[in-house]
Amino acid sequence: MEPATPITTYRLINHAQTEMARRHIAVADVTHVLTAPEHAEVIRPGRVVYQARVTWETTATTYLLRVFIDIDRQPPAVATVYRTSKIVTYWQGTA
Repeated sequence: MEPATPITTYRLINHAQTEMARRHIAVADVTHVLTAPEHAEVIRPGRVVYQARVTWETTATTYLLRVFIDIDRQPPAVATVYRTSKIVTYWQGTA
């Protein structure tokens, strides 16, 4: 993984909006990850995943919030978002 450039302007595609609603992920949480990513990983040319550790207030549990972004368009488009408790799996051993 490599350091990520903050993204301040983006759009949410319909799939991302649907998944955020289904998974109870707020736009503010996505914005936080995009503007202050802890890591980024290239998935394929034009698509990266930004991620950051976040604590959900309802459970006080730390999760990894992963935001998949198509950066080959303007503005960048958020393709999907999810959170996982398997931080070590995606953090490459630095949890």
